[in-house]
Amino acid sequence: MKPTDFSMLVTSFLTYYLAAQHNLSPNTIKAYRDVFTLLLRFCRDVRGIALERLSLAQIDVSLVEAFLDHLANDRHVSVSTQNHRLATLHAFFRYVQSEVPERLLQCQQILAIPLRRQPRPCVGYLSKEYLAQILAQPDLRTSEGRRDAVMLSVLYDTGARVQELIDLNAGDVRLDPPSQVRLMGKGRKLRAVPLLDETVEVLRHYRHDNDLGRPEHADKPLFQNRQGARLSRSGGCYLLQKYVVSVRRSHPDFTQRVSPHSLRHTKGMHLLQSGVPLEIIRDFLGHVDVKTTEIYARANLEMKRKALEKAAHGTLLPKIPSWQQNKSLLEWLHSL
Repeated sequence: MKPTDFSMLVTSFLTYYLAAQHNLSPNTIKAYRDVFTLLLRFCRDVRGIALERLSLAQIDVSLVEAFLDHLANDRHVSVSTQNHRLATLHAFFRYVQSEVPERLLQCQQILAIPLRRQPRPCVGYLSKEYLAQILAQPDLRTSEGRRDAVMLSVLYDTGARVQELIDLNAGDVRLDPPSQVRLMGKGRKLRAVPLLDETVEVLRHYRHDNDLGRPEHADKPLFQNRQGARLSRSGGCYLLQKYVVSVRRSHPDFTQRVSPHSLRHTKGMHLLQSGVPLEIIRDFLGHVDVKTTEIYARANLEMKRKALEKAAHGTLLPKIPSWQQNKSLLEWLHSL
């Protein structure tokens, strides 16, 4: 059977356009691939379309909107996840409109489908007290505990994403002044992040203990599991959760959800509260747009507002006269 136009375009989009032209990371390409897996299952199981006969013409506005409704009503995914799926389809149809000009109208109709509205997310950052508690949990008497202590310190100090952390090699760390770590961010963009003196010191001991300072070991993973292989993304998340659970045992009131990204948000908030401009925080965290970094400014303002409300609670404010009692002001307003 002859391949359909849709199958050829999806294959070209995932293997050539995203990987070769845009140099996206394997994890990002997998996320795009998973969206098409869900879409194909929806077409087969819900719409009853044989996948070997699914053509580009059948992927119209009504099908895409039905797919999003299926995600919301049947799979109960969040609005942000629905928007991520739609953004993937938007990216695909931007590619298609240049490859298949005769489908330009269909592509632009799908591109016009708006993202679904959702409440503005809160920044899940840690207080300094709980951050210190988590960082103090690893047992420094064991090699694994020392590895975990260094890993958590680097994760917070650099504001790295968990994937950026586990991708670190020994050669990506510079301990001589100016001390810094080289991170590979989204879109394979490199950025250098400075290190605090305390983090430099623990990294120096860790690198010496694991024989990672020699030039021939520059390509070795900085953080390894028990088998000597690179620590996985799930492994890094598991280690953090282990120490979070340990803190919860001694602090039952600590119920906040914590993930590796929480340490990244915490670093962003601490930089903002220290007076660092948003543009520098954007570059430090590897954000593409400063609008992404503005979530820390909004969270900081909300925190200050709550503090002012708490300080003003129970105080008697002076009675402010109503402007309606000011006849001269009323006459002026009516004259407008």
